[in-house]
Amino acid sequence: MVRMTASTGRRVLLAAPRGYCAGVDRAVIAVEKALEQYGAPIYVRHEIVHNKYVVQTLEKKGAIFVEQTAEVPEGAIVMFSAHGVAPVVHEEAAQGKLATIDATCPLVTKVHKEAVRFAQEDFDILLIGHEGHEEVIGTSGEAPDHITLVDGPKDVENVEVRDPSKVVWLSQTTLSVDETMETVDALKEKFPQLISPPSDDICYATQNRQLAVKQMGAEADLVIVVGSRNSSNSKRLVEVAKLAGARDAYLVDFADEIDEAWLEGVTTVGVTSGASVPEVLVEQVLDFLSTRGFEDVEIVKAADESIIFSLPKELRRDLREEAAALVAERTTEK
Repeated sequence: MVRMTASTGRRVLLAAPRGYCAGVDRAVIAVEKALEQYGAPIYVRHEIVHNKYVVQTLEKKGAIFVEQTAEVPEGAIVMFSAHGVAPVVHEEAAQGKLATIDATCPLVTKVHKEAVRFAQEDFDILLIGHEGHEEVIGTSGEAPDHITLVDGPKDVENVEVRDPSKVVWLSQTTLSVDETMETVDALKEKFPQLISPPSDDICYATQNRQLAVKQMGAEADLVIVVGSRNSSNSKRLVEVAKLAGARDAYLVDFADEIDEAWLEGVTTVGVTSGASVPEVLVEQVLDFLSTRGFEDVEIVKAADESIIFSLPKELRRDLREEAAALVAERTTEK
């Protein structure tokens, strides 16, 4: 824990790292670059990242968010979100004569490749994750006949496999580290020969943000997590804060959602943000707290982050021309 100021009275513990991870930064910049390079509209399948402010900001710039590939007009450009998509979605885009930009986080892509490899080797794959989450849907789609979703320790007793000697676990990248390992331990008890993935599936950013919250939770009366309610990693930060000892922890999209009653009897507030949250939203929370006497800010530093991902390769091509060619090809076929 790194103390940046000498604290007196009411104080704020500010988590570091917090906010944008490399995968989110890459995805958001990819949408902005596509709009700049090709002009509006750029269609995005699902929210590019799970943050209300980011989505609203990109919509104002000309991004159109859709739930299904079929909603995208023929000959348009569609971007796949940071959470990844199943192979069938790529097939739908090809059938719809769409130019595509794949903004899947490289760490999610790693899990997809692991799923494909283990399926080719005829393993049963136990995917630890939350049912209905876009990332889980995308990963499951890589090998639907081999993957079984395990949504927490409570699901383990219902898991059945073909051969207990050929079982591997993978996980959604944005889970709570502790809950995931609790699930893994339960699976290993049931399947002693369970194989672990070659490297940890939970992303570095998720782990680092949870570690910072664990360090501040023991000292904070209240923890405010900035993030959207459909953000898995943001919701996990609230859970981690409570388990770490915080009396209360709340998730807010914006500073004006903070209930002043939360501050009654509070001397130490922890502040952090999910991996899809821009820093401007954290600054607004700090301003809100400062005007209410929480002026001393101390940094709780859990790790240094320097990872940067290159932008999707598709941004180096003329996708408008490619889309027009695809439509022309269909016209010729008719």
